[in-house]
Amino acid sequence: MADNWVESTADDLRRWADEHGETVDGQGVGILLGLAREEMGLADPAELTPDGVRGLLLEVFPETVVAASDDVPTVLDAFRKIVAYLRDTGAVTAPDAAALAAEIDRTGPEFAEVVAAVDSEERQAAAEVVSGLLQADGVSLDDQEAVDAWVREFEALPEAERYARTEEYLRRAGELVVPPVRPVPRAEVAAAARGSGLTGTILALAEWTGERALTEHDTLTDADIDAAGAVLGLDTPRRYGQMEDEGELERLWWAAVEADVITAEHGTASQGPACDDLQSDDDDALLAAWLPLFEAIVVPGHDYVDGLDALELVQNEMTGVLIHLYEQEEPTEPEILVGALLGHVDEAYDLSDSEVMATLVQDAFHLELTTLEEWGIVEQSGDGRALTPLGVWAVRELLLADGFTAPLIGELADSRASELIAGLTWYRPEAADEEIDGWLAAHDAKDAAADLLDVMRTGGPGARNLAAAVLHRIGPEAAGVVRAAQEHPLVSPYAALWLNAVGDPSGRELARDEYLWVFVDTVAGMLETAEPEEAVEAALIDAPPEAEMKVMVDELWRTHHPGAADVLEALGAHHPDRATAKAARTAAYKARSAHQSAHRGV
Repeated sequence: MADNWVESTADDLRRWADEHGETVDGQGVGILLGLAREEMGLADPAELTPDGVRGLLLEVFPETVVAASDDVPTVLDAFRKIVAYLRDTGAVTAPDAAALAAEIDRTGPEFAEVVAAVDSEERQAAAEVVSGLLQADGVSLDDQEAVDAWVREFEALPEAERYARTEEYLRRAGELVVPPVRPVPRAEVAAAARGSGLTGTILALAEWTGERALTEHDTLTDADIDAAGAVLGLDTPRRYGQMEDEGELERLWWAAVEADVITAEHGTASQGPACDDLQSDDDDALLAAWLPLFEAIVVPGHDYVDGLDALELVQNEMTGVLIHLYEQEEPTEPEILVGALLGHVDEAYDLSDSEVMATLVQDAFHLELTTLEEWGIVEQSGDGRALTPLGVWAVRELLLADGFTAPLIGELADSRASELIAGLTWYRPEAADEEIDGWLAAHDAKDAAADLLDVMRTGGPGARNLAAAVLHRIGPEAAGVVRAAQEHPLVSPYAALWLNAVGDPSGRELARDEYLWVFVDTVAGMLETAEPEEAVEAALIDAPPEAEMKVMVDELWRTHHPGAADVLEALGAHHPDRATAKAARTAAYKARSAHQSAHRGV
């Protein structure tokens, strides 16, 4: 049949409907026929089989088409009209048409469930994106009038511009995610803040200052600086190597002023409104006063000029060091931290004498690290450094204020399976295990299995792999739920593996084509969040020996998985065995060619 059989069939079907007094949704017919050709590789609508009907409705359509639950009856009716047209024109026999129609009726309820689940997820995702765009533009979600005005303006933009803005938001949102951390009890955080060296020094400075006259720039006079330094023990500058910090008192002064612990205005100083809160027995009041102080002291924001010294430069960049420590699962050695800092400084600053400055930056870094330890923000752990519980809490609060997604381990316990799987994307292995244990403990095993199977039906490879991994931590009490889901093409091989693992009588070994499909699905899932080289390295941990792997690669291009070519290309570029890599590149070419041939209807 010609390449344009979709268009010609749709036109003939419309004429057939007119002749029979039927109404038909032309758009729905076109979508279904197009999917049959483009995604299933059919060269003629008469090639449609009952299995193809099921696969199109439960696998191809949900993964390709954005549809609402209200569209389901229209889609199913369009499919039935296609079958009736094929029967009346003799393209398929009456018994075959009856089998196709019966499969549509049998699959219809499950199709409705799949579309409803996907529709719900898409609506929620769209709402989250719109909410993020609104907040990024400074629109309060509580101001309905402003929200409505923004939505009208956004919808009036050209489609390309709306798409570009959404893509940019999603890109930035993906970058503004940090790994989850364990929550710290608020009472513990408050106790640490009360005992922090930073709190003690700032309160001592505020008490010493009392009410006194200041310079015209609202700073302490030189005489007062000397006196305060002597009282607070800051009269001798800190030193490390070639670096000396003579400005510690000035730094503390401006942090206290910015955090309202000290009020300095019109040439007069007095204790500020936050001073009492910083001494409060109320944990919330204390932390509400302490956090601005922490932010003021660790985010100084010096403007870079030729006169910016190494210590000011390091203080400018220590927020990045703290975030680095926040993101690490294990303590980090200072040499690694300073190496990363020097790399960033070299890129971000135009330094006239980089070699001399590099030495000074290293000394300044160690000086600043010691200060943060004395303030209770950083602590030694073996040869490395890590954030204290107070430091973890404080850095997370700053990240949240800057728009980061900063999850806490355990907060997904009561969530839906789809939310759990989406959240686990950002988890480290140990933290993920802890989160999954909490989620399973909070859900009935059968309900948890059913929700996970829904994710596997509607999600992509990455979600399917994660959901399957969580499912394997549920015991045989969920066997009935898993057995009932075996017929779905995306679930069947994973269900077979699970049933076999729990010793269920219906368990079975995977057929060769299923085994290959699962391998492709697994690697395709890894490619969603990892670089190709990392995905291949992870996939090869449990892979068969090289000789068997090469044979398997030769077969992968025939796998009916949309990610087969991408997986083969990754293997071709990064498999350590040259012969296997070459075979993968050849197989990738075959997979691309086969896909293109299917699209041309040959």
